Amino acid sequence: MPYVTPEQIERAKQMDLLTYLQHYEPHELVRFLGKVYTTRTHDSLKISNGKWYWWSRNIGGRSALDYLIKVRGMSFPEAVIQIDGQAAVIPPVLPIPQKTVEHKKLLLPEKNENNDRVIAYLRGRGIRREIIDYCIQTNRLYESRDYHNAVFIGFDRHGVPRYATIRGTSGRRFMGEVNGSDKHFSFSIPARNECSKLHLFESAIDLLSYCTLKLLSGRDWRQDNYLSLAGIYMPKKIIEESTLPAALTQYLKDSPKIDEIALHLDNDTAGRLAAKTIQTILSSAYIVSDEPPKRGKDVNNYLELILGRQLYGNKCERI
Repeated sequence: MPYVTPEQIERAKQMDLLTYLQHYEPHELVRFLGKVYTTRTHDSLKISNGKWYWWSRNIGGRSALDYLIKVRGMSFPEAVIQIDGQAAVIPPVLPIPQKTVEHKKLLLPEKNENNDRVIAYLRGRGIRREIIDYCIQTNRLYESRDYHNAVFIGFDRHGVPRYATIRGTSGRRFMGEVNGSDKHFSFSIPARNECSKLHLFESAIDLLSYCTLKLLSGRDWRQDNYLSLAGIYMPKKIIEESTLPAALTQYLKDSPKIDEIALHLDNDTAGRLAAKTIQTILSSAYIVSDEPPKRGKDVNNYLELILGRQLYGNKCERI
């Protein structure tokens, strides 16, 4: 068995796993989202905040030394020599440049000459006019010329439309996505000023409903960031092996200052499982709270219940 000196051991203990992989095995390191990384070999191993955890094996640690011993199966002296030797003589390896990805063309429906039906539809769902007007004025929402559907737009960080979801405004229930939509850039509303908190919803309607609830309770609805997931999120059977929704992954990547996430997903089996999965994956790197509607299936249903109480002269609940 090789001999290692106390000095070598001390140097090896100082190196965290992220630094080790960034400098000496960049091909093995994969950015999961924001501040969280995983490895190419083990996608259930997550690295964040100076720590790592291998969810499928329920083992974790802090240092690269822990990783080489527990995951790679090296002996203690072998792991020390691996780290100390790398740090002493091997220069960092530059990562291979990634190829440019061509974006699909978003085929937005033509706009109607006014937004009257969309406004009437959303007001009928309990959404306040002030919030509807903001979305129209910022080009996040419009009425299509054909069929008079509500079209909700999602932008990338450069302000380019990359996603659109359609909601029917007639009595017939209809919803879908526009051709060329990229789920990484779902419908969202940013905070008026820089903010580190993000609220997450299953749909654009739920997002606008929550904003309305904040408005009704006398709070500033533009204080925080809001993001919809463009539909139901279905995790894997083994939660720890699941990947996050594309829209959330992209948002956290583009907004590194976010450190708190509030989940407002539905009160059904799918919504509860999705919330549990997101909390499990992100709890080591973010403050994640599960805040489903107090009653009803979803946030819009809860808003309608609150408004129903107001119609009978009852005071609006505090949310």
